[in-house]
Amino acid sequence: MTTIHRVDTSDPKDVERFVQFPFHLYRDCPQWVPPLVSSARKQLNREKNPFFRHSDAEFFLALQGKEVVGRIAVLEPRKRNAYRGTKGAYFFLFEVVEDIEVARALFAAAFEWARSRGLEEISGPSGFSPGDGLGTLIKGFEHRPAMGITYNYPYYDAFIKDSGFRKQTDYYSCYLPGTLELPERFQRIARRVMERRGFRILRFRSKRDLWEIAPKVVDAYNAAFTENRDFVPISGEDAKRLAKRLIDMTQPDLVKIVAKGDTIVGFLFGFPDVSAALQRCKGRLYPFGLPMILWEARRTKWINFNGAGILPQYQGLGANAVLYYEMYKTVRERGFLHADLVQINEQNMKMVQELEALGADPYKKHRIYEREL
Repeated sequence: MTTIHRVDTSDPKDVERFVQFPFHLYRDCPQWVPPLVSSARKQLNREKNPFFRHSDAEFFLALQGKEVVGRIAVLEPRKRNAYRGTKGAYFFLFEVVEDIEVARALFAAAFEWARSRGLEEISGPSGFSPGDGLGTLIKGFEHRPAMGITYNYPYYDAFIKDSGFRKQTDYYSCYLPGTLELPERFQRIARRVMERRGFRILRFRSKRDLWEIAPKVVDAYNAAFTENRDFVPISGEDAKRLAKRLIDMTQPDLVKIVAKGDTIVGFLFGFPDVSAALQRCKGRLYPFGLPMILWEARRTKWINFNGAGILPQYQGLGANAVLYYEMYKTVRERGFLHADLVQINEQNMKMVQELEALGADPYKKHRIYEREL
C-alpha cells in the first residue's frame, strides 16, 4: 500500500530522504548525472532558497512501508502568477519507481495542495528559477544529459499523461561534432553581417569582467525571451542567483556577447561539461568532488551551450549567424570534440532548423506538460 508523506523541511532526515531517492532510483543507470547534493538540499531550505521569499512550495514522498518509492514538489510561483495574471502551479522534482499507482498518488497529493490554495492549473516539470532544468525527457534516453538537465526513465511520459496532462511545450537539444566544418560561405556571411550591421563581439578575460557586465546581460535576457510562453522577468535576488550560477559554471572565454555600440544584441553561454566528474563523485563536493570537478572542467572534450538569445528587434538581421560562427570558433579553438546546444524552445524552431542545416542533430527532447485542476 502506498502512503503519501508531506516532507518536514525543517527535519534534516526527512529532507535527506527526499534528496537521496534519485540516487537509489538511478543507481544502475549509466546515463544519469547526480545533482550536487548541497544544491539539492538547498532547494528544500525555506531560508536559503530565494524562491521562498516571494512564493511557496510543498514536497511529498510516496512510501511503501518505510521504503521511499517516489517524490514530487509542487510550487506556487506567485511572482509568475502576478506577472501573467494566472492562478497556476508547477510540479517539479518528480521521480517514481515503475508503478503507475504510485505516480497517481503523488500527483493527487500535488493537485490537492494546489487546489487548496485556489490555483486552477498546473504545468511542469518547471523549477524554482530559470537556471533549473526544464521538462521530462521523451527522446534521447541513450545519451547522458547535459550538465544540470533532467534525465528520467522512458515510462515517465506515460505516467504523467495518465494523470491528465497534455503537451504544453517541447525543448530540443542538438548535438554538434567538434569536427564539423562550417561552410566558408557561412563564415563570410557572418563576417559581412558584423561589418555591415556594426556588430562586435565582447570578450572577457576574467570572472570579474563577467560580473561587471552581468546586469546588462540580465536586462538583455529579459528582453530576448519576453515572448516565450511562460517567461517571467528576473530581477533582484533571483537575478543574482542566476548570474552566480552561470559565472561559477563557465569560463570567461566561453561567454560570447554580440553588441552594437553599447547595446547587447545577443548572447551565448558555453560551459565545460563536468557531468562525468559529478557521476564519479556522486554529487558530493567533499572530500574529493571539488578537485574532480575542477580537473574535469579543464580536460573535458564536451561543451554545453545554453541560454542563446537575440533581442527581438535584431532578429532576422544576421545576429544569429554571428552567434553560430562564434560557437564554431570556440569549439575549434578550445579543441572540444562534442557540443551540446541545450534546450531550445520549440517556439524557436527556426533556430533548430538552422542548426540542422549546419549539421546539428536534434537528438534529445524534453517536454513541459499542463492540465487544469
